[in-house]
Amino acid sequence: MLSLLLLLAACGRSPSPAPPLITREPLRPPVAETAQCQADLRREGVDYRALPAQDFGQGCGLYGAVQLTDIGVPVTGVTAMRCGNARAFATWVRNAVAPAAWQILGSPLARVEGMGTYACRNIVGTRGMGDRRSGHALANAVDIGGFVLKDGRRITILADWNSPDPAVHRFLRTIHASACKRYGTVLSPDYNAAHRNHLHLEDDNAHFCR
Repeated sequence: MLSLLLLLAACGRSPSPAPPLITREPLRPPVAETAQCQADLRREGVDYRALPAQDFGQGCGLYGAVQLTDIGVPVTGVTAMRCGNARAFATWVRNAVAPAAWQILGSPLARVEGMGTYACRNIVGTRGMGDRRSGHALANAVDIGGFVLKDGRRITILADWNSPDPAVHRFLRTIHASACKRYGTVLSPDYNAAHRNHLHLEDDNAHFCR
């Protein structure tokens, strides 16, 4: 068993300890599963770099992870991702977000703005869940904050989730619904305040979409 770790968080206040962590070992994807996932990426023409396994302790680490280098659309703020997460993300951007941008907003998609993938931390923003590691602790989740169109428009979750513009509203709800078909957990501003500025996409089997 891993020993308990005391996390400190400072946001303009004095550091205070986070809740104690559940110390079970993280589940690692089978080697064959990762190999099949990488083959899927190659077949779909997605460029990536396989990353070595790394155990950072306290339930955090990179296992079966890749770094996406080219999915056909520029993406910022995205680093190591577990392969299944990367596969779902690439197909979502290419087959859902990009077509929706053109069909609903009338402009090609120029860039996706990510807000992080791997982070050794607990779940935040949900009462009673603070003693559990986030999917980010295994690079099995990605946060997306916005989208830039080739006509110069920038659509963000924070500013536009409840946009009065019917096309923007439809675009965001369409790509949210599409993400729910590809990911086990999808969290939006409709879930809680902690997700007011991003979509949290996690490759698990929770079947939870909000």
